[in-house]
Amino acid sequence: MSRLSLRGRDVSLAQILPNLVTIAAICAGLTAIRFGLQGQYEMAVKLILAAAVLDALDGRLARLLDGCSPIGSELDSLGDFLNFGVAPALVLYFWGHQGLPSATWLPVLVYAICAVLRLARFNVAAKEGSEAAGDYFTGVPAPAGALLVMFPLYISFAIADEPVFPAPVIGVHMVLVGLLMISTIPTRSFKSLRIAPGRVKFALLGFAALGSALLTYPWAVLAALCIGYLGLVLHGVVAGPGRGRAGG
Repeated sequence: MSRLSLRGRDVSLAQILPNLVTIAAICAGLTAIRFGLQGQYEMAVKLILAAAVLDALDGRLARLLDGCSPIGSELDSLGDFLNFGVAPALVLYFWGHQGLPSATWLPVLVYAICAVLRLARFNVAAKEGSEAAGDYFTGVPAPAGALLVMFPLYISFAIADEPVFPAPVIGVHMVLVGLLMISTIPTRSFKSLRIAPGRVKFALLGFAALGSALLTYPWAVLAALCIGYLGLVLHGVVAGPGRGRAGG
């Protein structure tokens, strides 16, 4: 296998593969901003969604390939802020707020600051070793926050070619999602879910049906997933444990 030298130590290409995936996610986030500037909003949203998929893969690859490293952790955190704190907010601004009074910029700032505070809280917990294992996050993770904040885009893409919601409603939505990220609401972590052996075939069938629906009616399905996720968040408020775990 080919190897690269890094600080006097040979590192296999397999070990830096997670970092390459993280960089690919960063490229997707930056390109999403570019498409947002050009008015190609559907492509911008698709790239942010692609960044979310890549973000879910890089950590698993790092553990699988023994590629965990301090630089990889920093890259992942910086990439998360760009992809889930900056890119969605800017795309929403270009789409629904551009050309309106300066006050419409404030929700963008609030959402982005909430995202960076969310990630900072996770980084501190990880470094102090105080990140508790469990079935719940504390607050909504940054990737889920990005998916939720783009809900007005999904609805508009599904039923019209222009914003369906007025700018003030979009702004309030951005602020509320930001507050969910920095809240202490216990939010279900899907990483801990386990499927009984007898139900695996049904899970695979359901996943195939979901994938087919996403390919056929992507915006309507994404909107429905957001509503379902908000239902889980509400369940966490009503019936969740008193303590979750910090999460990016």
